[in-house]
Amino acid sequence: MSAAARIPLVGAAVLGALAVLNGLAAKRAERRHPPQGRFVEVDGVRLHYTDRGEGPPVLLVHGNLVSGGDWDSSGVTAQLLQSGHRVIAFDRPGFGHSDRPRGKLWTSEAQAGLLFKATGQLGVERPVVVGHSWGAIVALAMALRHQADIAGAVLVSGYYFWTLRPDVLPVTLAAIPGLGDILRYTVSPLLGRLMLPLAKRAMFSPREVPERFSETYSDGMALRPSQLRATADDGALMIPGALEFRDELGSLATPTVILAGAEDKVVFSDMAERLHAALPHSILHVVRGAGHMVHYAVPRQLAATIAAVARSGALPEVTAQAA
Repeated sequence: MSAAARIPLVGAAVLGALAVLNGLAAKRAERRHPPQGRFVEVDGVRLHYTDRGEGPPVLLVHGNLVSGGDWDSSGVTAQLLQSGHRVIAFDRPGFGHSDRPRGKLWTSEAQAGLLFKATGQLGVERPVVVGHSWGAIVALAMALRHQADIAGAVLVSGYYFWTLRPDVLPVTLAAIPGLGDILRYTVSPLLGRLMLPLAKRAMFSPREVPERFSETYSDGMALRPSQLRATADDGALMIPGALEFRDELGSLATPTVILAGAEDKVVFSDMAERLHAALPHSILHVVRGAGHMVHYAVPRQLAATIAAVARSGALPEVTAQAA
């Protein structure tokens, strides 16, 4: 066999070996980070969630790259529990220990509908829904579609309007069926190992990555092929998600608090300012000295804002400032 003929065989062998190694690494990460909550099945989708405390309910929706446990790491969950709230946090479809079935386009509206049904199965009535980053689009969709059943919305560091983003093309390629599967099982986990440190620094900039995040965050869980698919799909749907509700924003009567980090390098704070201008029943807090991970910068203030909305069902007189 000629050298040229051997090249495809060698390439296929290397990709096959990478797929096996990455599959084993994913299994190892799941063993090291077993589910901490319970499971509920909604429309054939198995969702992992935690449900703690008693009192006015708060539904927490996480962003990309992380899972529902990110609210624990930030300290927001503990603050809400201390102030007497029932706190429910789901792993969104494909993240953490939740499934993400194929054959469905998991738009922000689709995820919002699924999580709303899940809260109903858990007996949750009129929660304050809180979303961070990609989760903020889900929270906004839920508030728009279920205004009578939502006590309020708190949107943190969300991407609400279409802009040119250089990060969309790579994730779109990774979301293509077939090609994306090959990448996720072979080279994407390796590239992710190199890029995750940079992504974390960008998320927390201008602050350092906090120890509590480093201690609880699992690169291995984030780089499993299943979660890489969810991350890529959501990244590819980011711009369509921002376009989905642009003509409906003025109809939102649900009290809405919008938070953004003044130094956010992932989603600029003027995005939040535009949303505030479009929502008649909203207030805006731009947190000085904070980046994209606002909930880590001001967990106590954020929890106090959420609690104020839950108590009154109205916009609070609370200002979040970075410590």
